[in-house]
Amino acid sequence: GGECGGSDAVAGCGAGGRVLLRTADGTQLACDEVVNCAGHGAPRLAAALGGMPRSHVPAAHFAKGTYFALSGRPSPFRGLVYPLPQQAGLGVHATVDLAGRCRFGPDVEWTSNAEDVQVDPTRAAAFYAEVRKYWPDLPDGGLVPDYAGVRPKVSGRGEPSADFVLSGPSEHGVAGLVHLFGIESPGLTASLALARLCVESLDRESVR
Repeated sequence: GGECGGSDAVAGCGAGGRVLLRTADGTQLACDEVVNCAGHGAPRLAAALGGMPRSHVPAAHFAKGTYFALSGRPSPFRGLVYPLPQQAGLGVHATVDLAGRCRFGPDVEWTSNAEDVQVDPTRAAAFYAEVRKYWPDLPDGGLVPDYAGVRPKVSGRGEPSADFVLSGPSEHGVAGLVHLFGIESPGLTASLALARLCVESLDRESVR
């Protein structure tokens, strides 16, 4: 069996023969294997691990993405519409949910605050310009603020886009430890494949 501790923040870590996790309430867990998939907090958690080489901990970057929804009319599309990708993002694309509602996004807005999920209505002007590149009939007043999220990135403003990073014992040298860095939204689709890679990384280390 297992136990979920969804509100137990990791206060510190240590590495020796086993990986030691310390939570904010003083609980200590000695683990043979740990997978750090803490999203925005993955680099911070990795840096807190004693024995983890700092050269293998990427800087944390945060890219906010905002969505606007089409208001007052059904979706003009039956499926997804993707423009050419932009730096750090796939461009302001059109998606249609199961209820037939159409929304556009996300854009890319670099931020230092991973909790910044408020929609800025003034960004609508840029959305009208982007959407009209592939749907010129978008009427004025047709967009309303929808929602925003923040993607974890391992590359920052002006840098080439980087892929997901899976860093295991063969990369950083700490036994029983796998880090997942920069796992943004496509990571949900790729979650089973990522899990398999984590297991393979730990298995390779265990047979040495």
